[in-house]
Amino acid sequence: MPGQFEAIPGGGAAVALDEVEISIIRSLAVQLLELIGPGPGEDASDDPLAELFAEGPSEPPTDPVLQRLLPDAYGGPGSEEGSADADELRAYSAEFRRFTENDLRAKKRDDALVVIRCLDSMTAAGDGGAVLKLSAEESRHWLGALNDLRLAIGARLDVIDEEDTDLLYQLPDEDPRKPMVMAYLWLGGLQETLVGTLIV
Repeated sequence: MPGQFEAIPGGGAAVALDEVEISIIRSLAVQLLELIGPGPGEDASDDPLAELFAEGPSEPPTDPVLQRLLPDAYGGPGSEEGSADADELRAYSAEFRRFTENDLRAKKRDDALVVIRCLDSMTAAGDGGAVLKLSAEESRHWLGALNDLRLAIGARLDVIDEEDTDLLYQLPDEDPRKPMVMAYLWLGGLQETLVGTLIV
């Protein structure tokens, strides 16, 4: 079980994590929360219907990581700037974002909070590490958060496709990006084994 999730009875998953791994995942989840931003403030409406129809931003974020986490719904690579089609797609994306971004941010915030709470509630084993046991629902939150963490790190590393990932393996140890690359690859392994437990 070290370094990989395994299915457990009842539809959950378990993984052994040492104190350093716990600290890394928790720190990354906290940074993700800070990037996504806080939820509704004190001035939020108590009316659930008003909350349902609350409008979000219509412009895409400027931060490249947030652009990766909250992409435009329409357009993307291949859309020619300045063309009538591109302008139309941009308008569709703005409208879609206005009604979906708040919910998407809330989902990502919830996923990261579940990760932090699970790590905070772990009981340490005698060897300085612990076994994290997740319910099926917690596993789905973890999967979302691991995906978001990899997308965020991948954006910082300019990972666009498989070729970029292959180049990461070739970085020399003295490259300042190496720790981020190691986290990216490690989280990918965790994500892959967690997916495996969900389809068993």
